[in-house]
Amino acid sequence: MEPVPSGRDRGSHKPGRDHKPGRDRGSHELSAEEQAQARQVSLRRIGGLFARHRGALATVTAIIVASSVLATATPFLLRAVIDRALPERDLPLLAWLVAGLVVVAAVTSVLGVAQTWISTRVGQQVMHRLRTDVFTHLQRQSLAFFTRTRTGEVQSRITNDIGGMQSVVTSTATSIAANLTTVIATGVAMLALSWRLSLVSLVVLPPAIWLTRRVAQLRREITARRQRELADLNVTVEEGLSVSGVHLAKTLGTGPALAARFTASSARLVDLELRSELAGRWRMATMSVVFAAIPAVIYLSAGLPGTAGTLSIGTLVAFTALQGGLFRPLTGLLNVAVSVTASLALFARIFEYLDLPVEVADPAEPVEIDRRRVRGELRLTDVTFHYPGSDTAAVAGINLDVPAGTSLALVGETGSGKSTLAALLSRLHDPTSGRITVDGVDLRQLRLADLAAIVGVVSQETYLLHTTVRENLRYARPDATDAEIEAAARAAQIHDLIAGLPDGYDTVVGSRGHRFSGGEKQRLAIARTLLRDPRVLILDEATSALDTETERAVQRAFDEVARGRTTVTIAHRLATVRDADRIAVLDHGRIVESGDHADLLARAGRYAALAA
Repeated sequence: MEPVPSGRDRGSHKPGRDHKPGRDRGSHELSAEEQAQARQVSLRRIGGLFARHRGALATVTAIIVASSVLATATPFLLRAVIDRALPERDLPLLAWLVAGLVVVAAVTSVLGVAQTWISTRVGQQVMHRLRTDVFTHLQRQSLAFFTRTRTGEVQSRITNDIGGMQSVVTSTATSIAANLTTVIATGVAMLALSWRLSLVSLVVLPPAIWLTRRVAQLRREITARRQRELADLNVTVEEGLSVSGVHLAKTLGTGPALAARFTASSARLVDLELRSELAGRWRMATMSVVFAAIPAVIYLSAGLPGTAGTLSIGTLVAFTALQGGLFRPLTGLLNVAVSVTASLALFARIFEYLDLPVEVADPAEPVEIDRRRVRGELRLTDVTFHYPGSDTAAVAGINLDVPAGTSLALVGETGSGKSTLAALLSRLHDPTSGRITVDGVDLRQLRLADLAAIVGVVSQETYLLHTTVRENLRYARPDATDAEIEAAARAAQIHDLIAGLPDGYDTVVGSRGHRFSGGEKQRLAIARTLLRDPRVLILDEATSALDTETERAVQRAFDEVARGRTTVTIAHRLATVRDADRIAVLDHGRIVESGDHADLLARAGRYAALAA
């Protein structure tokens, strides 16, 4: 069926958010919209992703606190070794102190392993939920969303954007807890050893915080640009390396141009990655110099007249060890700030998809129906539909009654609204006004799963999965037996061809079914729909890709399976619909004639002109 407005309506269809007119795909500048989105990302909402894991996070926090407190015993043990055990040659005390150092290291290592396992598990569960939530929510979007979104953009958000925030999601909470606890514990220990030297050590904080803020802002901007560029790269791969894309490139000779486009996009990614890494490296280099200078200042301070002789060698060594150990957790805290700030651009892109409204959704209080007892009576009452952004109705004021078990044919020129009407009948869109009912129940009051079981669609565009013939057919009904699959294939006049293949029903159809001809793919699609045994069958140019002989065979099959079903057929070739119980002629979205074949010919109107 037509996924977008056809003919005169197509030009008025609004472009999507990710495919804006005049937007330079190679540009690194953030749009005002993207900047606003990044600013609006709430840290509370990000924290809400971890709400269901409070118990595990509390356990990790307890492990971190215990590990950090235990680790601060090391410098005190070291001071005792230098100031007491060694000068006094107290071997038993030395043995106990050395054993204590080993025990502290062993216990903190074991706690570190436990902490890593729990925190990684929580992080991966959050990632899993985020991926599945985005995928499930996008599955509920209408066709309009996918027609206005660039090919490859959706995949890029699920893979690149969610993958890019993995380190933040899996380690941020525990990293903050671990490093903050370590910094506090180390600071307390430093104060206990010498408050004067502790004040000297604090000079590192102002330049460290200032540098971190600068790098965070830069990385946030670069991250947003990088994800846009990754999406562009993904689009190029999808468009250039799919079967259809390769075929188009080879027939038009555009391979070199595609390669140049991919190369340029990849080069821009290299530049962005280099800028991001260098921003962090310059900060780390500067911080390393500052932290390396602190011990020198401490040694100098210890030798000044005011402090000389007030500190023991053990205290000085223990203090410098603590101060050196402060570098890693403090840098870790600052790095977390950088990562979280940079990742806001990623969260903005993901939350943008999660916040998309569902245009065609399940009703809050669905009408319960027994699918086996549905008769299939269709009624369209004053149905009008506008595609988003279009001021002209694709169909307007449609009134039709299709009794159960009868056949209706919709005919008209390209762009007259036939496929739009078929899309409304299968609820790919909802009418802008009016209502469509089956057995008196508005389609909007039915669960989408119930409607899909009632209304079967065979469209003019056939999509097959890259798997076996059997699994392609079973996709329509997972519990179908092999006998039922073969029966559906026979009805679609495709069983003999499948049986003649070397692997039969286990033959892999290839990417998008390109192993089969257009007519063969169409018949596979017909078999797949028939396997669901729907009460209402919509055939949208279902035989358009078939040769005359095959079309006649499939038409006979349709005549057979249509008995007892309500059938709506859309066709350009009027020979395929002349036996329909009723034929409606559409023109510019309106029904201009209605009747059976003989009656419409006798009127010598629009139908007769189409048949001429």
